[in-house]
Amino acid sequence: MEEGEPVVSFENVSFRFADADEDTLSGLAFSCRRGETTAVIGGTGSGKSTIGRLMMRFYDVSQGTVRICGRDVREMRQQDLRERVSYVPQKAWLFSGTIADNLKYGKPDASEEEMLHTLSAAQADFVTELPEGLFSHTAQGGTNFSGGQKQRLAIARALMKKADLYIFDDSFSALDFKTDSALRKALKEETKGAAVLIIAQRINTILNADQIVVLNEGKIAGIGTHRELMEGCSVYQEIAKSQMRGGEE
Repeated sequence: MEEGEPVVSFENVSFRFADADEDTLSGLAFSCRRGETTAVIGGTGSGKSTIGRLMMRFYDVSQGTVRICGRDVREMRQQDLRERVSYVPQKAWLFSGTIADNLKYGKPDASEEEMLHTLSAAQADFVTELPEGLFSHTAQGGTNFSGGQKQRLAIARALMKKADLYIFDDSFSALDFKTDSALRKALKEETKGAAVLIIAQRINTILNADQIVVLNEGKIAGIGTHRELMEGCSVYQEIAKSQMRGGEE
């Protein structure tokens, strides 16, 4: 597939939980293209995290179709889906073992050099300062690391895999602004030739995205660049205003 071709397409997608009276998502139509970063932003309860979960088939759509590389995800085997998509969930999770074991989950034959390179890209250089480095112990869930360290290790694990699509579901929330900014620069290089989807709460995480999808109560309120949305999307303007008021730049 070439740059600019859709890796993921949402075709009039709606989703409703079995016990709900209303759709969580309604009539979504957009694509994530190879070589581009797509961001999804919206208030709490807007349904933004459900988008990533539909791509991973944690849930199936109620209406419409989600396609990855042209195929309906419902017709793909889990293994094929996992090979094409690298996903960092909202709550970073590490397996029990070592840091190296976790990174090799993304690439079983990875060399130490490759692992150190990816850790550096994920702003997880703290690993080199640990007495046992790559072979430091990770407790189940990663409970022996801070929230920010866990997120960076989970991002490094996702980057070890050469995927068609990388999904970061609010994966930068525990990072300070400086680390967040450095990480996003490195991501561009590491994910070259793939599609990237960032599900975000902070506008400054997604300022430079190629397209931003704004969700409001499960519907698309606008699609465009930061500049376009600041000019023409009231929901986006509100989010920006409230974050500036709250001290988030």
